[in-house]
Amino acid sequence: MGLPFKKPVWRGFYFHRELLRNSNQSAIENFFLKNKMPNNLNFLYFDFPSKFTRWKKGSRGVHFYYVLWQWGAYKQVKAIHKEKPFDLVHHITFASVRQPSFMGNLGIPFIFGPVAGGEKAPWRLRFRFGMRGFLLDSIRDVINFFVRFDPFMRMTFKQADRIYVTSYQTKKLIPKGYHKKIKIKLAIGIDKKGLFDSFGEKKLNYNILYIGRFLYWKGMDIGIYAFNKLLKNEPFARLTMVGKGKEKKRWMNLVRKLKIEDRVDWIPWVDRDSISDIFNRHNILLFPSLHDSGGMVVLEAMAHGLPVVCLALGGPGIIVNTLSGKKIPVHGKSIKKIEFELYDAIRYLLPPLSFKRYSQGALHRAKDFTWTKLVSSIYSKPIK
Repeated sequence: MGLPFKKPVWRGFYFHRELLRNSNQSAIENFFLKNKMPNNLNFLYFDFPSKFTRWKKGSRGVHFYYVLWQWGAYKQVKAIHKEKPFDLVHHITFASVRQPSFMGNLGIPFIFGPVAGGEKAPWRLRFRFGMRGFLLDSIRDVINFFVRFDPFMRMTFKQADRIYVTSYQTKKLIPKGYHKKIKIKLAIGIDKKGLFDSFGEKKLNYNILYIGRFLYWKGMDIGIYAFNKLLKNEPFARLTMVGKGKEKKRWMNLVRKLKIEDRVDWIPWVDRDSISDIFNRHNILLFPSLHDSGGMVVLEAMAHGLPVVCLALGGPGIIVNTLSGKKIPVHGKSIKKIEFELYDAIRYLLPPLSFKRYSQGALHRAKDFTWTKLVSSIYSKPIK
C-alpha cells in the first residue's frame, strides 16, 4: 500500500488504503459521495486483466494471485515514486504473516503490518475438531513452520523498518534476528461513534450470546458443554447462536445430544442495524475461539457493555483484561477443565453487582481500541 504523507491522513473510521484493487473503486467513490474526502488523501488502483483474475477464485489460487498482484502493484508505485516521491510505504493487506510485500524495494521507510496467522490451537483441544478440522489445522502448522524459511518473507522482514503482528504466536514465526523491529498490535478497531458511555438500564438476565462463523476452530463445542454445566445451576439461562457455517449441523447435534434444545436459539446472519438490538438483549458474550487473530465481535460486544468470556488465546486474549471479562488460560489443561472454567467464569459474571462492574470495565476497555488510537500509536514515533 503506497502512502505518501507528511502527517497521518487517517482519522479513525477505516484504514483508507491508498493502493487497492479496481473492484474497490466503486465502494470508495460511493462512500465519499456521502462523506467529505480529506484533501491530502489520494487513491491509486491496480489490477490485472480479467483473464488473470480467475486465478483468485478458490482458496489455493487466491494466494498465488495475491503475490502476483503485490508485484504488479509495486511496479506501478515504483513508476509513480520516480515522478512524485513517497515519504513512507505501509503494507496493510493481506494481513497475513505468510504473504510477502515487495514495497520495501522502494528504498523508503517501510512498515509491514499488523499481520496475523501464527495463532495456534493447543494440541489437546484439537481432538474436538473432527477429522477434517484436525487435518486442516495440522496442514496450517506445516505451512506456518516454513514462513521463517520463505525467501520472499525473509526479504520482507529484512526490508521492513517496523513489523506489527497481532499476537505473540505470530511473532514466533518470524526469525529472531528481526524481533527488535516487532510490536504487538491488533489489526482491528472500532469507530468512536460506536462507543457508549454506560450500559444504561440493560435488563439483567441470564442470556448468553455467541456471534461469529460456525467453524471448527471457533471453539463453540467447548462453549456448548460449558453452557450445559451452567444450566445445572441456572436452569433459566439461554444461549443465542448468531451466524452460519459448516459446523452448524455438528453443533446442533451436540445440543440435541445434551437435550438442551429448548435453551438454545439459532439466528442466521443479521444486518448491522439488528446487531445492537441483539447485544442489548444479552448480558455476556461467550467467544471461546482457538486461534482468532482479532475478534471484532469482542470489541463490538464490549462497546455495548457486555463482559466477555473467552480463552487466553489470539486477539480476544489481548483485548479482554481483568476488568472487562474473563479469559481462561488453556495451556496444560484438559478439555474438561477448560469447560468447567468457562462455566465458572460465566456464572461469576451473572450476578447484578458483578455484571455492572464488568460491564463498565468492558465499556472502558473498548475505548482503548478506537481506530484513532490504533493509527496514532503506529505513526506517533517517526522512523529513523
